[in-house]
Amino acid sequence: MFYWLAKWTLGATLRLVFRPRVVGLENVPTKGAAIIASNHLSFSDSFFAPLVIPGRKVTFMAKAEYFNRKGVKGWFSRLFFKSIGQLSVDRSGGKASAAGLRTGLEVLQAGELLGIYPEGTRSPDGRLYRGRTGIARMVLESGAPVVPCAMVNTDRLQPPGQVVPKLVQPEVRFGKPLDFSRYTGLESDRLVLRAITDEIMYELMKLSGQEYVDIYATKAKEQLKRFGKIEQDLDDGSGAAVQSA
Repeated sequence: MFYWLAKWTLGATLRLVFRPRVVGLENVPTKGAAIIASNHLSFSDSFFAPLVIPGRKVTFMAKAEYFNRKGVKGWFSRLFFKSIGQLSVDRSGGKASAAGLRTGLEVLQAGELLGIYPEGTRSPDGRLYRGRTGIARMVLESGAPVVPCAMVNTDRLQPPGQVVPKLVQPEVRFGKPLDFSRYTGLESDRLVLRAITDEIMYELMKLSGQEYVDIYATKAKEQLKRFGKIEQDLDDGSGAAVQSA
């Protein structure tokens, strides 16, 4: 109930002020489970992607820090993120991240839309980074199709660290659904998981027009903090956990 109330009230305001443009909406299933795999440029991505999909709830996987804050502010934070369809995911790895995977699978088993940011965090510089293979595990275990989703201009609308957004028109682009049923039964094969993830990232690269960088965004952020620049690294770690903004 809170989700639909927020979608209609907050959504009406966002439409009026920012006039978001949508391309390829016909590629989003009108019923049944599907994974919305999106690039991640801004905090506002989780608002505009669900906003342009009428009549369906989109549950995005979000970092647990949004739900773990203490005090009155923490209570309002949890209420707000739950009301807009955010799902708490612990990004520390191991059993905690596996629990997030299971919760995401429950959303898909209920026939709903699940939003995932395969990069695991926001891009530090507007480029597209290597995807985490947690999304591939969910694809194979759920059998759900993947709908690529490219957010455009949201990094200009609300750059990281900026609270008040700028008056920039965002665009949401949906690509044709991807079917990975040919890999059914290969959930434990790391090469398969990487192949699926890379195919999803390739489609996102084509759809968004972003430059692709073959390292994880988390590592890129570390490099920026240390050296003020990003150096390409072709390390082939699989990164099994689904991570979010």
